[in-house]
Amino acid sequence: MSEQAPVSHPKQRYVSTDVEGFDALAELALDMRSSWNHATDQVWRRLDPILWELTQNPWVVLQTVSRETLQLALADPAFRKSVDDLVHARRGAAEAPAWFQQAHPQSPLRCVAYFSMEFMLSEALPIYSGGLGNVAGDQLKAAGDLGVPVVGVGLLYQQGYFRQVIDKDGAQQVLYPYNDPGQLPITPLRKPNGEWLRLEIALPGYSVWLRAWQVQVGRVKLFLLDSNDVANYPAHRGITSELYGGGPELRLKQEVVLGIGGWRLLAALGIQPEVCHLNEGHAAFAVLERARDFMQETGLSFEAALAVTRAGNLFTIHTAIAAGFDRFAPSLIDTYLGGYAEQHLGMTRHELLALGRQNPNDSSEPFNMAYLAIRGSGAVNGVSSLHGKVSRRLFEPLFPRWPTEEVPVGHVTNGVHMPTWDSAPADDLWTEACGKDRWLGTVETLEQDIRRVSDARLWQFRTDASLTLVAFARERLSRQLAASGASPEVVDDAKQVCDCNTLTLGFARRFASYKRPNLLLHDPERLLRLLTNPQRPVQLILAGKAHPADQAGQALIQQWMHFIQRPEVRSHAIFLSDYDMHLTEQLVQSVDVWLNTPRRPWEACGTSGMKVLVNGGINLSELDGWWAEAYTPEVGWALGDGQEHDDDPAWDAIEAEALYDLLEREVIPEFYTRDEQGIPTAWVARMRESMAQLTPRFSSNRAVREYTGQYYLPAAAAYRERAADNGALGVALVDWRHALAQKWAALRFGEVKLETASEQQVFEIQVYLDDLDPESVQVELYANGVGGAAAERVEMQRVRQLVGAANGFAYRAEVPAARPATDYTARLIPRHDGAAVPLEDAHILWQQ
Repeated sequence: MSEQAPVSHPKQRYVSTDVEGFDALAELALDMRSSWNHATDQVWRRLDPILWELTQNPWVVLQTVSRETLQLALADPAFRKSVDDLVHARRGAAEAPAWFQQAHPQSPLRCVAYFSMEFMLSEALPIYSGGLGNVAGDQLKAAGDLGVPVVGVGLLYQQGYFRQVIDKDGAQQVLYPYNDPGQLPITPLRKPNGEWLRLEIALPGYSVWLRAWQVQVGRVKLFLLDSNDVANYPAHRGITSELYGGGPELRLKQEVVLGIGGWRLLAALGIQPEVCHLNEGHAAFAVLERARDFMQETGLSFEAALAVTRAGNLFTIHTAIAAGFDRFAPSLIDTYLGGYAEQHLGMTRHELLALGRQNPNDSSEPFNMAYLAIRGSGAVNGVSSLHGKVSRRLFEPLFPRWPTEEVPVGHVTNGVHMPTWDSAPADDLWTEACGKDRWLGTVETLEQDIRRVSDARLWQFRTDASLTLVAFARERLSRQLAASGASPEVVDDAKQVCDCNTLTLGFARRFASYKRPNLLLHDPERLLRLLTNPQRPVQLILAGKAHPADQAGQALIQQWMHFIQRPEVRSHAIFLSDYDMHLTEQLVQSVDVWLNTPRRPWEACGTSGMKVLVNGGINLSELDGWWAEAYTPEVGWALGDGQEHDDDPAWDAIEAEALYDLLEREVIPEFYTRDEQGIPTAWVARMRESMAQLTPRFSSNRAVREYTGQYYLPAAAAYRERAADNGALGVALVDWRHALAQKWAALRFGEVKLETASEQQVFEIQVYLDDLDPESVQVELYANGVGGAAAERVEMQRVRQLVGAANGFAYRAEVPAARPATDYTARLIPRHDGAAVPLEDAHILWQQ
């Protein structure tokens, strides 16, 4: 941030108190690090224990307590010293060199701007829905832990995502409580003169003013924009009213605010990121505004500016089905962005629409935000190994005639921020085994360290977790039932549910048909027998929301509720409503087995099951998403055959039976088979291997280090190279692409000669390039991979010019004779130093 950049300070927002020591408390309360580093919990518990337990929001506590309470607490020398020590420790942690500074001291990377529609950081800031926000929040936290220079950019929603109530009939009811900015751990961004930083976005016929806020997340900052400014018309104040609410027009306005407004906010703050990371396609308009910024700076055309800036853009996909991408009617794009394209980007409306279409000339084709993100990025990745493969199939239409495996989508498997999701006892156990700083650098030693923990220590740890879960479940369920109008008798009965010695299965996630949340309910009577077995009982804890517009998902919740309300089931299965971050924490920290039953391959990654790893829970999951690469027999249980069966009801029935069999024959017996000390040794062995092998692999620590090495550092270097000399390389890339587009149709292959020498096969092929510069293309021999291996690509060398031919050349290559010559085909592809092919140019010509 520049010296004159806007600043943020709580006292510029509130004249809460002039009590000495308030500033120190505010500094602690406004740092979201307290949501995973619980050293400050004692402070807020001291000030207001009841409010703290209800909200877990330090800023609410600090804003609510009386002046007298503050003065009394701060007059206590021990309390004051504790606060001062915590502030000192916080500042020291923020200033000390971290992993990134130590591993990459000469890095060209100064800033990554991470754009996301939602961020799950804490229940104190409810601006998230689920998985996408979970990944965004956890990666932001991990980046701070590791010292990676990231800033987040998102939206502040007045109502956030909906809250859920289950009525007496088991139906989901929807509530939208207001997010009072005064009670959120955020501060306004103000200019040096004290004026609130506000941005103006021109929409058709009017301007929208956006207010800017700051969230401190350990070392890193998250900037949020909202439209609830009094200068706006009432309808426009509601643009950032709720997450994933409203229709396509509201969604488009939100994405304009996020992408275009978000990039302008960074410019207003004096922040110039080398890397722009788009967490899903919602923020894809940022690539347009970034290019516009560079146009303004250099005088280049939009096409040349995009060629420069796209090298610094990374697009991460989170959906596994084409229907999951945001698509907008051409008329909407034309209305809201047509003028912006013409006046600020120097392009026609048709050219703008072409950036979001497979066929630029199909006037009826919707505008696809994922297509825009791909065309505006220098790299694209999925969020698991399997999802990378699925995404390559999804985007095949953009790269016609290219083999599927060469569609330019890589992958970084998601991870979760273990310090956020581990329980206090889990933190103690891992600290004993691996040290307090285990997530602040590399994690290679953790596997061996955790293996040294004894069976007795691990089992006692899990037993204590069960006690905690039972107390939580009883209290939450009784409050839930009372709120829904249940009788006092039913509420009292809820205080007796669950048993700490019973095997507990957890299932909590969004209720959507592809996640098959009712697979376990396929045979209700068999499930009932499984739950009520007198020798080896099982208890089931469920939670989850269905989108308000998803009637099928809501029906799935109601089916479960009708089953649970049967008298013989009530003490064995419960549904906890209003699935949020706090409820997630309690479940992942305590359940014995985490169930996940999506329809492969529709779960792009899934992160809920990763959260149980650090807490000693074991996964039983479909071989989809992350579990497809994590599963081995010693760490958990797998469902399915690793193949895709679409939405075949017959296959669902087969998998439901397999799930019952797996529970009855393996999971339940292993839990209840104990040694003379009462320890289930096989279970503990599986639990230990899950913790040791999987926790480091599926942490956001590992994911952020991979993003840094594989994407951020190369993207920063590529962007700096292209931006040098006023974007000269970008201009050269545009010229190269234009030459390819104009001349490609005239290129052709000629005669092919094959010789066998010793154990080598020598191919020589004639290529006619018309008047195209031969340095602009590459000739290769290509052969499909064998036995799961990667395809074989052998570059052919230009050996001579053909006599009497205009720009005709002979190319030559040798390959081992182990494969038949017929396996190989010559092909012609684009080539330019530093260009990402086929991402930046998808021409390809195959030898016939």
